[in-house]
Amino acid sequence: MDTKLFARIAAGAFVAVALTMTVLTLREEREVVQSEVVTIHEPDSDPLPGQLKACAAMGELALSAPDCRAAWAEQRQRFLGIEPGEASSAAEPEQSPSDIPPAVEQ
Repeated sequence: MDTKLFARIAAGAFVAVALTMTVLTLREEREVVQSEVVTIHEPDSDPLPGQLKACAAMGELALSAPDCRAAWAEQRQRFLGIEPGEASSAAEPEQSPSDIPPAVEQ
């Protein structure tokens, strides 16, 4: 037997097997992958997340709403780890020159 003929038969058989395997793979039904649903439980006792969501939905009107400003201040304190009773130099408003009483000369 000629080696070229043997190589051609082997190559043809390889292509036939590859095509057969491809067709069989395509005919199989694919398994539907169920994505895992993750739910996060937020306790109902804390109203702050609800207030923040409501303020976010208000848009620019939230900038002038005192409830939103208080909710943002509370969120900032929680994020920074500041206790409610602690005084912070950044939280204290600066006094304007009109608020400072004039010095009394003697």
